[in-house]
Amino acid sequence: MGPHPAVAAIRLAVRRVLHDVLTDLHRHAGHDRPAGTARRAAHAAPAPLAGAAAADGPRAALPERPDTPLVLVACSGGADSMALASALAFEARKLGVRAGAITVDHNLQQGSALRAAEVVTRLTAMDLDPVEAVAVHVGREGGPEAAARDARYAALDAAAERHGAAAVLLGHTRDDQAETVLLGLARGSGIRSLSGMADASGPAGRYRRPFLRLDRQTVRKACLVQSIPVWDDPHNTDPAYTRSRLRHEGLPALEKALGKGVVEALARTAQLSRDDADALDTWAAEAEQSVRDGDGGLTCAGLYALPPAVRRRVLRRALIEAGSPAGSLFARHLEEVDRLITGWRGQRAINLPGRVEATRQGGRLVIRQS
Repeated sequence: MGPHPAVAAIRLAVRRVLHDVLTDLHRHAGHDRPAGTARRAAHAAPAPLAGAAAADGPRAALPERPDTPLVLVACSGGADSMALASALAFEARKLGVRAGAITVDHNLQQGSALRAAEVVTRLTAMDLDPVEAVAVHVGREGGPEAAARDARYAALDAAAERHGAAAVLLGHTRDDQAETVLLGLARGSGIRSLSGMADASGPAGRYRRPFLRLDRQTVRKACLVQSIPVWDDPHNTDPAYTRSRLRHEGLPALEKALGKGVVEALARTAQLSRDDADALDTWAAEAEQSVRDGDGGLTCAGLYALPPAVRRRVLRRALIEAGSPAGSLFARHLEEVDRLITGWRGQRAINLPGRVEATRQGGRLVIRQS
């Protein structure tokens, strides 16, 4: 008899992502290595996806090769990430992948170091290697949730570089995606915010999210039937945090008013919005060259001629290049800069996050860091 449907679902999701990671690695190896080396790498490639779908049974770890890719899972000890870790541990052996884990201690709760050590013990028992706990300092910029997220990703980036990981798996589910879409809608930050989280993001697609099409209930059920102990972070139910209020009050209220299926609809909205946003971003990248003058500056006349959605993307790219943090640039910032183009009445310079300043000078938009 095969595994429980919930367990089968999480393993299939991870298997697909591992297959994508390996495909990307082999494709890059073919471009970067000499032909003979590339052929040897292809012959040494793991079994295809179909072969990985075999029923459960005794699993012998494949011999480790010097060039065996390492995939890490970011694990907090919660149900989503523990389910992800268990699926990675199971599937990695079949595909000839090394599997490890990183848990980040945010130092925001009493006893957090002890909990991190417990998570390390549980992950090590899954035969993951390397397994590491990393303590971080969470600042205050952008609010507690954004600051914790920034510290966490900085730690994961450093760990991935330190261990030479090909990818880092994150346990975000379809429910997390729905919450992200609603938060973006509330901020009024445009279609990119409505596109939610990508399947792959970060440097060279480092971060992969296998569970974006699985609901939280399925993932938690997979932990239950496998008797995997999980830790429920009290911050996830603390009404002081916006996402917690949305999760326990906002989404249930929407489902009560609109009926079941809200989470699925929001997840579909994310994908449709992402497709549109990607197309507009491509257009903006091409249009940017046409609005640059001989010195590389932005011409106001050229910007004015662009459709608003494209023009604002060009402006956002320029602000980020000048040093404004992407996560701190909101719709109101872009609207103020856009008015220098479309509603010029001699306004003063616009001060933006990251000590970036935008001003209009003689038909040119000047963006610089002060």
